[in-house]
Amino acid sequence: MSRIASLCLPLSLCLGACASPGGNYPSLAIRDAERAQGSFSSPERKTIDVPPVETDLTGPLDQTLAQLVAATEAAHADFMEIAPRARRLVAAAGSSEVGSTAWASAEVALSELDSARSLAAIPLGDIDTLYSAARVAAGDVAAIEAARARITAIIAEEDETLAQLRER
Repeated sequence: MSRIASLCLPLSLCLGACASPGGNYPSLAIRDAERAQGSFSSPERKTIDVPPVETDLTGPLDQTLAQLVAATEAAHADFMEIAPRARRLVAAAGSSEVGSTAWASAEVALSELDSARSLAAIPLGDIDTLYSAARVAAGDVAAIEAARARITAIIAEEDETLAQLRER
């Protein structure tokens, strides 16, 4: 305890020296350079120039939409041709081991169905591009939405078929 007391006395003397009132400290008053002079106005509001979305899809919109829906329906027809074979192969592979010939055949059939589904989904990207371009240009999008709804319904049907086959 006496050691602590002997250390406290010199420390208190040193700390007291730090709080001396004398010294040349800078003033905390506002300096001339810190004073606001004049008035500030807010900057002018700039409008955003939105460039038109360029599409590679040429021709009248109704013809383009009909072509995209027709391409999806053609790909869907191919999907529907492949689906029965895939169902048979998946059913045959239901009780087989992973890596067996039946399992591999079912996987190949599912891959073919996935490819056919991908072909049906390609026009969906073009529809989305047309939709974006029409929305940016503040155009009417009702026809595009109808075509997109038809395409997404076809793709949803294919997705459901694929999901059912994968469950097996």
